[in-house]
Amino acid sequence: MAKKINLNTTVVESREQRLGTIIAWDGKASNLSKESAYSHGGCGGNGGQRGCQLCELSGPFTQGTGCTMQMVECQAGHIRDAVLIQHSPIGCSAGNGRNNTMFRIGLAMRNLPVKNIRIISTNLQESDMVFGGIEKLRQTIQDAWDRYEPKTIFIGNSCATGIIGDDIDSVAAEFQEKLKIPVIPMHCEGFKSKHWSTGFDASQHGILRQIVRKNPTKKQEDLVNVINLWGSDVFTPMLAELGLRVNYAVDLASVDELAQLSEAAATVGFCYTLSSYIAAALEQEFGVPEVKAPQPYGFAGTDAWIRELARVTHREKEAEAYIAKEHTRVAPRIEELRKLLKGKKGYVATGSAYAHGLIAALKELGVEVDGSLVFHHDPIYDSGDPRQDSLAHLVDNYGDVPSFSVSNRQQYQFYGLLQRVNADFILIRHGGLAPLASKLGIPAAALGDENIVIGYQGIINLGEAILDILSFKKLHRSVAAHAKLPYKKWWLDQEDPYILAKEPDLVSVD
Repeated sequence: MAKKINLNTTVVESREQRLGTIIAWDGKASNLSKESAYSHGGCGGNGGQRGCQLCELSGPFTQGTGCTMQMVECQAGHIRDAVLIQHSPIGCSAGNGRNNTMFRIGLAMRNLPVKNIRIISTNLQESDMVFGGIEKLRQTIQDAWDRYEPKTIFIGNSCATGIIGDDIDSVAAEFQEKLKIPVIPMHCEGFKSKHWSTGFDASQHGILRQIVRKNPTKKQEDLVNVINLWGSDVFTPMLAELGLRVNYAVDLASVDELAQLSEAAATVGFCYTLSSYIAAALEQEFGVPEVKAPQPYGFAGTDAWIRELARVTHREKEAEAYIAKEHTRVAPRIEELRKLLKGKKGYVATGSAYAHGLIAALKELGVEVDGSLVFHHDPIYDSGDPRQDSLAHLVDNYGDVPSFSVSNRQQYQFYGLLQRVNADFILIRHGGLAPLASKLGIPAAALGDENIVIGYQGIINLGEAILDILSFKKLHRSVAAHAKLPYKKWWLDQEDPYILAKEPDLVSVD
């Protein structure tokens, strides 16, 4: 395999450069799959060197979204025995209250000691923007060491420090020599990428460069890297059926657990948006095979995922026994749920690859899905392998989604998108959109635990979660009867949520 990931530099290549990521598109899922050409013989399937350059809708403004620094917070900032320094004004740390809540809940769900995150801001002021913030960074690194004695210190560059050009690489090298621990610079300035998912890659890039053990003396043939966020531990019992152990990364891991990523027998993930970069790099640089299969959602995806993992780890017999046992176990309850959910229509609004898996699980339950909003789209993942084409897997196995839209969490567009469908409920993960759904009388399941839909049991978990939120439909109708939307009638009457991207002159500038 030709090298595609460059670990010789401290700067990670952005998703739009590396994969052709887009943040605005509108049409049918089948059309997006064909235009991406991942497994249709086009540029995505031709060696996977670069993603296709899709025709992207470019709006005149952004109402609100996330940034790469925020994703670094929930990756590097969630490593148990490390410290993340945000070299930034204090405003970049505004989301750390929520990050701390997620961290504590995640630790509790994994039966790990509950504690607070260790994220420190250099708290740059206006004068620092003029004279530079390097001395504040030096002092903050020393303070982090004196206070915590962490096993690793991460430094996240912000938009402000990227603009003024503070040399965080040199300071990191200086303190790595002084403290004898990895001090890792991460160039995660928000303006470097139009989508926050590049922040996943920035954290993983630093881990791969400076934490993962080079030239390991041993391989742990029963150890599997699971690239995950902070959700509940559903992978340990699943993989135990195959005689395998789980090594979770990146969220909630320790530095030592990250160091052994190079010793594992394979790498898997619950979502290719998250796992694409680190899994491909572990295979390229350390010979740890990435399991190339559909994501483990629904019967078709989970069957293929289990079988490919078993092939890579030489546990085919155990896999077939587990698949047969689980099919038999879950079938009666899934049939009951299909009857209870007959005629229901769902809508999915989450990150891209995760949305593909959720829609598959919904369709296993007989729920109709006429529309979905994904927050970005990667035409290809880093492996370039068509077996990981999660969108084509969805379309080929479960049918088309007529209204399949890409928008980076723009609430003003979300209203129009929901008018296209008659959804009974919404599955949503990122904040900011669920309240609007409630104002329209539509209950939403906020999937804080991303792992509950994984595997065979995940189909049941999803069905029961839907029944639960449907029981609150009357409440949401009452909210809708009294709520007022913050938009003018002109916008509410528009049939095309992307009209401002197609006709930017409609936005007048005085």
